[in-house]
Amino acid sequence: MNELLLIARIGGRRIGLRATQVNSVIELDKLTPIPRAPSYILGLTPLRSSALTVVDCALALELGQPTRPAEQVAQAIVVEHEGHSYALLVDEVEDVAEAHSDVTEVSGEAGAGWKRAAQGMVETAIGPVLLLDAAAIIIGPLAEAA
Repeated sequence: MNELLLIARIGGRRIGLRATQVNSVIELDKLTPIPRAPSYILGLTPLRSSALTVVDCALALELGQPTRPAEQVAQAIVVEHEGHSYALLVDEVEDVAEAHSDVTEVSGEAGAGWKRAAQGMVETAIGPVLLLDAAAIIIGPLAEAA
């Protein structure tokens, strides 16, 4: 496969995003809430001369617990979706790794959020990772309600 993946953790689980989907990795320090936004949309944060919508991946994937306590420095993966920039809040960003296999079906039981966002499993030099679709995280659980 030879595709590069950004490896991170969400809800303690190792995940991968295609490097071609990733603009950068940032640390969040300021967050402005958005009134009446879904609970998994934490607010806006500045990046250079623009604003990013901050998505808590754990809440978007319906894992139950927010990604981090508010007082901790948070890492986020910056991606674009339909012309807008988003900061995907994760537990931590680990590394960049090369995919050593094709995408295979996810084995075992997964929650609804994981099933919605997972594209499959991929082997890397650091072990298997769950390959996620950034757009499915951004759309969140609202996709099923529409």
